Amino acid sequence: MTFPRLTRRKFALSSLAVAVPSLGRAATYPDKPITFICPWPAGGTADTLMRALCTAAAKPLGQTVVVENKAGASGMLGLKALATAKPDGYTIGQVPISVTRFAQLGTVQLDPMKDLTYLARVSGQTFGIAVRADSPYKTLKDLVAAAKAAPGKITYASAGIGGATHVGMEEFAHTAGVQFNHIPYKGGAPALQDLLGGQVDALADSSSWAPHVKAGKLRLLATWGAKRTVDFPETPTLKELGWDVVVDAPNGIGAPKGLDAAIEKRLREAFKAAANSPEFLAACDKIDAPPMYLDGPDYAAYIAATYKRDTQLIERLKLRELLAKG
Repeated sequence: MTFPRLTRRKFALSSLAVAVPSLGRAATYPDKPITFICPWPAGGTADTLMRALCTAAAKPLGQTVVVENKAGASGMLGLKALATAKPDGYTIGQVPISVTRFAQLGTVQLDPMKDLTYLARVSGQTFGIAVRADSPYKTLKDLVAAAKAAPGKITYASAGIGGATHVGMEEFAHTAGVQFNHIPYKGGAPALQDLLGGQVDALADSSSWAPHVKAGKLRLLATWGAKRTVDFPETPTLKELGWDVVVDAPNGIGAPKGLDAAIEKRLREAFKAAANSPEFLAACDKIDAPPMYLDGPDYAAYIAATYKRDTQLIERLKLRELLAKG
């Protein structure tokens, strides 16, 4: 079809009118505070790290990055709010790696490869199994022996059903040939408090336990990384103890899909600087969280690879059945 010259000119001017405001918004971004959704309760290790990261990112961005906690559904409540926010760069947040499982399990209506823009992977987590200092379980082998003697009696707390700590603990239990009684919480902070209060026998969590282990209130039985941690060199890994399980679950930063390319670039640059800042690295060091920075495109590739691995894990651990029980 051939358009009259005047119609073609009007169409071109109309397209320019749409493009110019968009370019103007990107050029002045950010001109107001940015909301950062943390999908975990305040006070946990993820919350602590994300607050340090946002404080560091505020400097290159020239605007405050305000952390908003939206906890629930093992991190998926906050992530869903992030994915459905307006893609204008003023709502960003943490992406729990467990979305690669939950999306396949149908517990969150979200496609991690289509509904999010990946900005940066920033750090890993040090996971471990801790008990109270007065617990009768002096070693992890003691805990396993007790679980074998009384299947389903030994309780452990985690940050929620289907999350990294729950899945990691179930993978360990499967490998060790034992059955624990899982008590899910809405985050690591309340799970930790119930361990300290004696409501559960053990805690499977990222390093929320670290200061309490150092203070002598808790005993760390094992960590889940590929090697021993700097802060707890006396504590063996699961792998060292004979169970071939390694869990790190890196933290990452994302935004809704459809972000303007110039705004995405600005955010990627700011969070690269933040992830390498002295403030953030000090926060990581305090809780033994290894820095694991990846730029947005590499982070997206990591998510895709994790999605494929989780497809196999879901079947091997029968996670659909575990979620149905929970």
